[in-house]
Amino acid sequence: MEQLQQKAVLVGVNLNHQKDFEYSMEELANLAEACDIEVVATLTQNLVKINSSHYIGTGKIEEVRALLEANDGNLVIFNDELSPSQIRNLEADLDCKIIDRTILILDIFDQRAKTREAQLQVEVAQLKYMLPRLVGLRESLGRQSGGVGTKNRGVGETKLELDRRRIEEKITALSKELETLVAHRQTQRKQRKKNDVPVVSLVGYTNAGKSTIMNAMMERFNPEQEKQVFEKDMLFATLETSVRSIPLEDNKTFLLTDTVGFVSKLPHHLIKAFRSTLEEVAEADLLIHVVDYSNPEYERLIDITNQTLKEIGITDIPVIYAYNKSDLAERAIPEVQGDKVFLAAKPRIGIQELIGLIRERVFKDYIRCEMLIPYDQGAVVSYFNEHAHIFETSYEPEGTKLSMDCKQSDYGKYKQYALEGTEESASAVGDESGVND
Repeated sequence: MEQLQQKAVLVGVNLNHQKDFEYSMEELANLAEACDIEVVATLTQNLVKINSSHYIGTGKIEEVRALLEANDGNLVIFNDELSPSQIRNLEADLDCKIIDRTILILDIFDQRAKTREAQLQVEVAQLKYMLPRLVGLRESLGRQSGGVGTKNRGVGETKLELDRRRIEEKITALSKELETLVAHRQTQRKQRKKNDVPVVSLVGYTNAGKSTIMNAMMERFNPEQEKQVFEKDMLFATLETSVRSIPLEDNKTFLLTDTVGFVSKLPHHLIKAFRSTLEEVAEADLLIHVVDYSNPEYERLIDITNQTLKEIGITDIPVIYAYNKSDLAERAIPEVQGDKVFLAAKPRIGIQELIGLIRERVFKDYIRCEMLIPYDQGAVVSYFNEHAHIFETSYEPEGTKLSMDCKQSDYGKYKQYALEGTEESASAVGDESGVND
């Protein structure tokens, strides 16, 4: 059957005058657009509590039906997760396909997932969502071929033919495969920790510009590597965690990770499925909270991101706020204010200032010192040339004299060569390594 153009009526209930209700409805329209659905009308209702049988008051059902008829609509999208009985009742009364915000987000994730791990995570979340809703969804699929909630691997007709037991078996099998991939990534993380390289994680609302910032840093500090990450002006462009090494000019290196973006009312099935991906964030030494400063609702988006981080147990990692797209807000950039940097990643303005803030936070354990290394210890000189920032090298009768910034751990290891009274905290002295070059 040829896929029909989906024309949707959006429906939302504002429970007890929620402050962010209007924004969440606007976001629902953006999510629908991301799935190529045409939004033909929107209906909202103020309620003290959700109607347990139909989500909205029964009087509003007639209004939704009228909007569907007047606009040739064939789909109704609800702004909250519906129960199995609500889906069945609404299907019966409105005689069209009914979906909720959760299945819409799951569908977008399904379209965007590229790696095996992301695909497994999405499929597990879809199956868990679907399990209690088999009856309603089966009827919904009978009404129309194709479209959101039906066209993708996770919630297609073949899946709905499975009985409950087979779906549970499928979830178990996929979860096992996922555990193997997660274990592999945990091994990689342990190895990175062992190598003592600081980890910096980009977090933030979806489409704030995290991948653009990562690519800007790669372009500047690691240009010979073909390791640009996918970036596009759309919701959830990034679902997989990318890890890239950023080597700075002074032999200091950190790892930068790009993670899935957040959105309000992110389905709990998804948060659970993507928990392993978000563990990358939990083990970071520093978070860069990327904010779309051009969005009038940016403060609300900051709150949603902070709330989501709290939900997954991330509360005590230092944070830098990168106010991206500041050029679109007609702000003078670049500008640094404490732990905030105002920048524009697309035209590459303010990236160096962001690096300056990262340096201050993650390279605190460096010591500025002088060492006199005997000539028969050439391997130690080679080690420092590779792992420290050397300001000056001179050749004395007793050996090679190095003036440098080095890690405290390296200083402790080779302390016997240190010239007394020369050591002090590198961050206290101030970084002379070309932050403004």
